[in-house]
Amino acid sequence: MPDFSRCILHSDLNNFYASVEMLRHPELKEVPLAVCGSFEDRHGVVLAKNMLAKAAGITTGEPFFQAKKKCENLVSVPADFPSYVRVSEAVRAIYARYTDFIEPFGIDECWLDVTGSRKLFGSGVEIANTIREAVKHEIGVTVSVGVSFNKIFAKLGSDMKKPDAVTEISEANYRQTAWKLPVSDLLYVGKATARKLSVLGVATIGDLAQKDEAVLVRELGKWGKLLHDYAAGEDNSPVALSGREREIKSVGNSLTCYRDLETEDDVHLLFLLLADSVAARLAESGLGRAGTVKISVTDRELNHFGKQGKLPHPTRNAKEIADCAMELFRALYTWGYPVRALGVAVSDFSEREQLTFFGDAQEEEKGERLDAAVQKMREKYGNRVLQRATILGDKRLAEMDIKGAHIIHPEGHRGDG
Repeated sequence: MPDFSRCILHSDLNNFYASVEMLRHPELKEVPLAVCGSFEDRHGVVLAKNMLAKAAGITTGEPFFQAKKKCENLVSVPADFPSYVRVSEAVRAIYARYTDFIEPFGIDECWLDVTGSRKLFGSGVEIANTIREAVKHEIGVTVSVGVSFNKIFAKLGSDMKKPDAVTEISEANYRQTAWKLPVSDLLYVGKATARKLSVLGVATIGDLAQKDEAVLVRELGKWGKLLHDYAAGEDNSPVALSGREREIKSVGNSLTCYRDLETEDDVHLLFLLLADSVAARLAESGLGRAGTVKISVTDRELNHFGKQGKLPHPTRNAKEIADCAMELFRALYTWGYPVRALGVAVSDFSEREQLTFFGDAQEEEKGERLDAAVQKMREKYGNRVLQRATILGDKRLAEMDIKGAHIIHPEGHRGDG
């Protein structure tokens, strides 16, 4: 009897950055290894580690000097993102042998819909194992693959056994397999959400699936229903078709500062710097003006916070974006710890709307012309040739060369874990 159920894979390249570095430097295979960001720009944190470093207690996101205390013979190498992109593309070429439905989830993870591929290549588990072996023997890195009837449980499966493994969460076994796991293992349940759910008596994914949906909606809003559906196995979201033209959702940039930010003045300076790069990319992109600003905040303990809000009117002016970001920050952050990193993104693009006052329109045009003139000078003579007077007051901040902002598509991005 034909199987008409969906079959979704989630592939996760194991310790990806570190695995690529061991491919490039075979002599590092037998030593504890950490891939770190730029020490000069205060990115001297562990981005990825190999299994030996993991066994020594090294964790992703901790400062390298702290990791070194745990493991004296820990070796660090700088991140080489072009190399990681090349390997990622080679792996995706293997995925493409089995399906056209490939949706990236960051550089090291993808969902694959192999529902229609089973007649040619066997069951979902068989396809997953074939891919796993091909990646290992042809590329030289390993991949863990989750097999399920939806994207959320496929992702959960790929996280359950590592490295170099295949795990199936099926319609027959998901209650026994997935429901016993901590609710924090479910995709999109971060630390803050897990704490809120804990107060409601939700400790496992099964608890979430069986919790009164009305209670979840009351406490978490629409997000509560969505998470309930995910836990109950009711995720019907499709896997995107590979190569499909994607609508740009937002333009943003983020930065880890060279020192912890301890005052609102510190934060405002960095928002100005980030808003300059975002406004420049927005002007180049031809997307129009932005109606919404979203900020992200990471504190010294690596806790993450986010908030978004509407601009008074659509704009691509850097100062207006920075001012809105600062208002959001004041409403969001309570200064439990100093701030380590900030991000700014803009979205909801449209052509400029008619403003109420002619003077407002003149001011907006003036600000945008100034931004454009500054950007032309920077393109010709370098990013540091012109800086805002407030930023010049902080010498190290003024010297930071922020590159172009990134454009964000629907699938978003997540770094190596």
